[in-house]
Amino acid sequence: MRLHLCVVGRLRKGPEKTLVDDYLDRAGKTGRGLGLGPVNVTEVEDKKGGGAASEAALLSAALPKGALLCCLDERGARLSSPQFADLLAKWRDTGRQDVVFAIGGADGLDHAFRDSADATLSLGEMVWPHMLARVMLAEQIYRAATILAGTPYHRT
Repeated sequence: MRLHLCVVGRLRKGPEKTLVDDYLDRAGKTGRGLGLGPVNVTEVEDKKGGGAASEAALLSAALPKGALLCCLDERGARLSSPQFADLLAKWRDTGRQDVVFAIGGADGLDHAFRDSADATLSLGEMVWPHMLARVMLAEQIYRAATILAGTPYHRT
C-alpha cells in the first residue's frame, strides 16, 4: 500500500526537512516487506492566497484516484501508536492501494474537504505548526512500520 503525504506549504532545507526525510526513508525501508510504502510527499502552495478552499482544490487535484483520504485535524480521532499501526494494517489488508494523509496550511483544512475524508486523525489537543505536524506524522508512520515488523523501536 502506497502512502502519500499531501501537504500545504513547502519545507525548505532545515531541521524539519531533515527529520521528515529521515523518518520517511526509515519507514520505506522497514515497511517494504510489510506491504507499506513507499511514502511519497506532494507539496502544494496557493500562491494566489485563496485561503483554505483554494488549498483544498490543490490538495484534491494531487490525490491519487481511488485513494483513501485521511485528514489531520485537531478534531480527529486520537489514537495510540499501536492503534495507528493497526489502522494502517487494516487499510492495507482490505486492499487499499493508496492512502493519503492531508495536512493543511496555517488556517487548517477546508471544512468541506475535511468532511469528505474517509478518516480524520489528531496529533493531540494542541495545534501544531504544519511543519512540525509533518515531522510528527512521518515519525508515527515509521513507528507504525516498526510495530508491525515487531522491532524494538516502539517500547511500551
